[in-house]
Amino acid sequence: MKQTLPSHGQLITPCDLDFDRVKELQEFDETRAGVKGLVDSGATKVPRIFIHPHENSHSLPSDANGTNLQIPIVDLRGYRDSRRKDVINGIRKASEAWGFFQIINHGIPLDVMDNMLEGVKKFHEQRVEVKKELYSRDVEKTVRYFCSRDLFVLKAAAWKDTVVFDFQDGDLEPEAVPPICRDAVFEYEKHIAELKTSLAELLSEALGLSSDYLSGAECMKSETVLGHYYPACPEPELTLGTVSHSDLSFLTLLLQDHHGGLQVLHESHWFDVVPVKGALLANIGDFIQLVTNGKFKSVEHRVLSGQVGPRISVACFLAPSKTGKNRPLGPIKELLSENNPPIYKETSLSEYVACARSHGLATSTLPHFRISDPKWRRAVENS
Repeated sequence: MKQTLPSHGQLITPCDLDFDRVKELQEFDETRAGVKGLVDSGATKVPRIFIHPHENSHSLPSDANGTNLQIPIVDLRGYRDSRRKDVINGIRKASEAWGFFQIINHGIPLDVMDNMLEGVKKFHEQRVEVKKELYSRDVEKTVRYFCSRDLFVLKAAAWKDTVVFDFQDGDLEPEAVPPICRDAVFEYEKHIAELKTSLAELLSEALGLSSDYLSGAECMKSETVLGHYYPACPEPELTLGTVSHSDLSFLTLLLQDHHGGLQVLHESHWFDVVPVKGALLANIGDFIQLVTNGKFKSVEHRVLSGQVGPRISVACFLAPSKTGKNRPLGPIKELLSENNPPIYKETSLSEYVACARSHGLATSTLPHFRISDPKWRRAVENS
């Protein structure tokens, strides 16, 4: 019988473990071979550490009945002049209703995007002896590779390997990036750096603010580029490529290949994100929801495992500058009013990320920063 997929990951509870899970996790992690290593070894079954629990009575259905709803597409053509108002309106509507939108005519050449996807593929398909030198769970390392970020936190691991390139304020030593993908990574990041400036302006104007508001606040100064590799799975119904979660960043720009598998939660249903050749997928992060006081939505999404692959994707997380990660940010005062009081406390990105890591990827972090005490809320409003 086919097992349904979980809508959320679950934290480990020792009482329901029927095997030495921690030992098996450690043994797997110590191979430094990732999921790709399992596939290369000829595995025909999904190891227990990757099997997700059944959906419970509160699970959410996929859009099986076909409502004809699709992720909005925003065409950036002419955004500097004749079509700017239309582009801004499209971004505003998509950010409020979906939290996701596909961007076309964004200015990044197709060959640059294809080379980036190919570079990530080549990195992950190197011999284990070569790439394992970069295997690490140390978040301070600017270049690292690992399997399943929350491997020791969630009840089930993700069927995915990841390589990270952390451009702190746009800087990363070229020698730190493996030669097999170095040129592709730096060329892609150069174009992303240009695009993020334009998107910061458009998002600012979509909020009714001056075009330099978000860029001036350096909300999207740094880029962390993650190259994901989802190998074909022998039993895709038992596991997930990525558990349901929302992003911690301000904005995420995703480049994906043609395989699909990404789903977005909208109106209590999971919707497939159909890949569009040459498009980038933008999704609102938790911090934009926080600073816009809930006007723009950071929504849950997940990646299904598949029998065909590998699936390659590149996620670029845009966040405050390295020096700004400890600076408290809260709802933008220009967006507040008597009828729209602040619903979130101020917090820094560092504090927010620390809170998120303590709860695991599959637990939404935003509720921890909601203002629930009426007295505290009034104090904030009167400050």
